[in-house]
Amino acid sequence: MASLDEIDRRLLAELQSEGRVTNVELAHRVGLTAPPCLRRVRGLEDEGVIRGYHADLDASKLGFAITVFAMVSLKSQAESALREFEEAMRELPEVREVHMLNGEIDFILKVVSRDLQSFQEFLTSKLTPAPNVESVKTSLTIRTAKHEPGVPLE
Repeated sequence: MASLDEIDRRLLAELQSEGRVTNVELAHRVGLTAPPCLRRVRGLEDEGVIRGYHADLDASKLGFAITVFAMVSLKSQAESALREFEEAMRELPEVREVHMLNGEIDFILKVVSRDLQSFQEFLTSKLTPAPNVESVKTSLTIRTAKHEPGVPLE
């Protein structure tokens, strides 16, 4: 775990909230001048605390009308089988998140699709036949009440 002081936490909170803020504005918000602010941000990037920057896109406006969570059980939990499944999921652009779980279900996936028919095709032609898959249970998202990327920094 990274050792962060209060200024680092404020920098991270600001960047997590608004990744496109200029260095000058960021420095102003956290009470620094621009050069030390930039040094701190670069240090957080070098340490891997900041992994990258991205745009938060509206999936529905881009034609991805549904989000599905798929709970996947594997035939084997051997490390090689787990890695093979994970690698197969990395190759599927519809799969946006892959989380390994403990308990009955081995993985939960977040999948986006244009419509139910497209999802059904994805399910039967790509997910179910993926390496080592024993079963897949799916739940269609009705609505999202909260979508907050990142971590709490207060």
